[in-house]
Amino acid sequence: MTSDKSFNFTQDLNKLYRGISEIFPNVTDSQDVNENLAQRLAQSDRPLRVKLGIDPTGADIHLGHSIPVRKLRAFQDAGHTAVLIIGDFTARIGDPTGKSEVRRQLTPEDVAQNAQTYLEQVRPILDFDTPGRLEIRYNSEWLSKLDLAKILELLATMTVGQMLEKEGFDLRYKQQSPIFLHEFLYPLMQGYDSVAVEADVELGGTDQKFNIAVGRDLQRHFGLTPQFGMLMPILLGTDGKQKMSKSLGNYVGLREDALTMYSKLEKTPDSLVKQYFELLTDKSLDHLPSDARERQKLLALDIVSQYHGEEEAQKVQRDAENLVGGKTFQADTVPEFSLASVNFPAKFFYVVSACGLCKSSSEARKQIQGGGVRIDGEQITDVNRTFDSPEELYGKVLQLGKNKFVRLVQ
Repeated sequence: MTSDKSFNFTQDLNKLYRGISEIFPNVTDSQDVNENLAQRLAQSDRPLRVKLGIDPTGADIHLGHSIPVRKLRAFQDAGHTAVLIIGDFTARIGDPTGKSEVRRQLTPEDVAQNAQTYLEQVRPILDFDTPGRLEIRYNSEWLSKLDLAKILELLATMTVGQMLEKEGFDLRYKQQSPIFLHEFLYPLMQGYDSVAVEADVELGGTDQKFNIAVGRDLQRHFGLTPQFGMLMPILLGTDGKQKMSKSLGNYVGLREDALTMYSKLEKTPDSLVKQYFELLTDKSLDHLPSDARERQKLLALDIVSQYHGEEEAQKVQRDAENLVGGKTFQADTVPEFSLASVNFPAKFFYVVSACGLCKSSSEARKQIQGGGVRIDGEQITDVNRTFDSPEELYGKVLQLGKNKFVRLVQ
């Protein structure tokens, strides 16, 4: 009979490995705790230190960013220590991974403000309360103190040829796009973070393999046991075509209101629903509804519950089904209007007219002033309201009266 201890370990391992793209090194038939993460987990006499670094280069986090944070929580639940590194120093350089040009350097004030919003957004995901389960570290704590001798030591661990193998650098070099020397420091600094916190495991997206491998090399250089790398997929956005990105408008932000979040998720393409369940929920993939529409609704309900609570999620589900003055409709029957033809910044009355709900801008003005126009159920009466970008409207339902409605899309 399987013991409770071994059962719990297997259960924890299944949760830790759920949705993982790659673990390295990963010699599955080895008993060596430095080659097989499962063996390290089983044989360690202490909680492992599991590192996730986030650079506060912007103000908002979307569901794609939440994937490694959720994995960090899984390690917490299994009894390990989450080491969340706020890259307040590295953010001033910006990760060059996947970038076709040098990133704008942020001021310390920008970084500090973004860092605070990041922590607020991950609070619903991580365990902030259980003693020993979370360390929040700022990498300026050690990186700002590096002297030139230590920086030279870091630089001496890697050749220019090795650095140019990094995705992004290689392409920019071939295209003769400028690569600045300070950008070469980024992977070394991220790697040094692993030295500073003595990480056993580092989490990241598949695009972070190079940076995590540098961390292993630097730990070895400084006489530490090299960390394991655990890579997670890059989430496709709600359009089902490109990676989730605010600039592409195919994102679901963690700070979005519950109705907006639900309205976007209930339209998730069926081809993505299973992956979203796997990466963004704890639901068993073997017991999902057979009906495609019910799967979408369950996905939206589960994710909204995580960030706004179950009661609010159930409320907005009802609101979404009754957006049109008490008339229930299926979300996939709502006509769509592409905002690609609208020039932004745009006045609200122009959007109402452009999408065909009104025959003219003057009629749209009258309808707005009369209280007959709503966005996702919220009445809008300011005819001069201006939207600076289409991202503010993507996925939202525009409603005129009781029977006219349209969903605004990319």
